[in-house]
This record gives sequence, structure tokens and C-alpha cells, in this order.
Amino acid sequence: MDIKSMTLSELTEYIVSKGYPKFRAKQIYEWCHVKVVRNVNEMSNLPKDMKAFLADSLVSLEVVECLESKMDGTKKFVFRLGDGNVIESVFMPYKHGNSVCISSQAGCRMGCRFCASTLMGLARNLTASEMLDQIYAITYLTGERVSNVVVMGTGEPLDNYDNLCRFIELLTNEDGLHISQRNITVSSCGLVPEIYRLADEGFAITFALSLHAPNDEKRKALMPIANKYSIKEVLAACKYYFEKTGRRITFEYSLVAGENDTRQDAQELSALLKGFPCHVNLIPVNPIKERDYKRADQHSVEKFKNMLEKNAINATIRRGMGKDIDAACGQLRKTYMESTDKGGTR
Repeated sequence: MDIKSMTLSELTEYIVSKGYPKFRAKQIYEWCHVKVVRNVNEMSNLPKDMKAFLADSLVSLEVVECLESKMDGTKKFVFRLGDGNVIESVFMPYKHGNSVCISSQAGCRMGCRFCASTLMGLARNLTASEMLDQIYAITYLTGERVSNVVVMGTGEPLDNYDNLCRFIELLTNEDGLHISQRNITVSSCGLVPEIYRLADEGFAITFALSLHAPNDEKRKALMPIANKYSIKEVLAACKYYFEKTGRRITFEYSLVAGENDTRQDAQELSALLKGFPCHVNLIPVNPIKERDYKRADQHSVEKFKNMLEKNAINATIRRGMGKDIDAACGQLRKTYMESTDKGGTR
């Protein structure tokens, strides 16, 4: 049984069914979700027989790599799951609070051309507890409180829909870390049916769509999902999300030199998003060795932003974090996997 993926009521029912007093469930829940302990031996108010009973039920990720940026204090972690798969997470300190970017899958099957996360394919979905424990482990290891969570690491969150929703419910529950739903961002490449489902969940989270192109032709060249869902279909789903939640949409736009960063691209994007309650997050792409895409230079990025703003489109340029520690999404995980596959040590 995966006790860290259980709600308090589910855990209570489970503990009572095994013959233990009801109050033990509350104690265990607090150890897992408030005090974020790493193993049952740290649960000091539980009897020995109960600790033995719970020993194999507590998901705790193992840190196998941690890199810290000398530029800005960003920390990037590689965690090993119980079955040997590895994932990556990032801790980013900001003046307004600490953010953690987590993975939702071990690998990814979406195939976005500029992303390292998808190069080795999808191994499996993460459980709610494995998503939570990335935050818990980082909180425990850094001693820092996390105030913002971004589900934007390895994997497509909406491709792991049920576990994603349970993760959000547990993370924001008042009996746990109680992080505000407004401080959670979920990023998707655009699985249209799941965007509609997410809108109907009643969450107050921020939804971010990976757009990356102003038209279907260019988007198909960068993102295979565009062959299944057109920009028109994706934007209709985003509009529905806004109408249901009142939450402004964030459109992520990775700028690739010579591919989607021209004046014409900016004009097309402005026309596409005119009147849409949104924010555009411009991201100079982090190059990966397996692709020949190049990062748009700072001048091109600034021109692109200015063009959007002249057309009344709110836009910002994402501040690059951890550039000196394999910053591109999926890059550190892939590097670690390649080194261990060859018998190397890290």
C-alpha cells in the first residue's frame, strides 16, 4: 500500500482495518505530509510493530545527484524511484519565495523536438506520492519552505491525469503542506480533452500551455501533438478553462533562432492572441546536443517581446535559472542515465 498517496480519510480507514487505533492515522499523515520525514524510523510516537508494518508502504525518493548553480543558487536533483527509474526536479530560490519544478512522468512520449525529456521515451507515470515526495525531499534536504510549485519537469502532466489531480488535492489540503492552489502551475503541450476535464475540476491553479508557434505548420514541426490537435482546438479549450476558473492562461513560447522568432512570427502571435486574457512567457530555448536548434539571441528576444506589447499582449522573458548545471528540461536526467548505462559513476 502507498500510504503517502492516500487522503487522511483513506489512511484512517486503512489503519483501522488493520486493527490499529484511529488516532494513529492522523499521526502518520502528519509525519508524511507536514514533517516530511524520509523513513518510518523518524516517526517517534509510533510503536515498533506499527513501524515494521509501515516500512514498505512509505514512498521516499533516493537522491542520486544534486548540482548547485554558482550563478543563482538553483539546485537540480536526480531522484531514483523504487523501481530504479530516475527523474529530475529543480529548486529555485527567489526573493518572493522558493519554487520547485517537479516531474510528472519518468520520461515523456510527447516528442517535442527541442526537449531533452522526450529523447528516451516514456518509462511510466509517477504516482501522486512520487510527485509529492519531490517537494518533500527538497524541503527536507534544503531546510527551506517551498511556496510555489510548477509541474513543468519531465513528462506531460495531463498524460498522467488522475495522479496529477490527487497530487494537487494532497499538496493543497489543509492537513498537509497546505500550499495555495493559486501557487501551483501545471504546464501542458495541449491534450485538448484533458484541458476541458481540468477546467471542470474546480481547481484554482494556473494553467500554462506550451504553444511555441503562431500557426499550425510551425507548431507541427516543433511539437508532434499539433498533428492531433490544431491551435484553434487548443485555444478553444484554453478559453473554456478561463471561463470556468477565471484564471488567466499562460502561454509558453520557446524562442528558437530562425524557427519561430521572426517579426512575422510575433505579428502572427499577436493576432492569434488578441483579446485573449493571457500572459505570454518567452523562453530562449536551451539547446540540446541531439538537435541543431539554436537559442534566440537577446536582441531577437527583446524585439519579439516589444512587438507583442505594442499589440497589447502581456509578455515577459523568463529569467534563466541554473544555466551552468544542465538547465534544459530533462538534460540532467538524460546525462545521468547515459553515464550509468556505460558503467560510469557520477
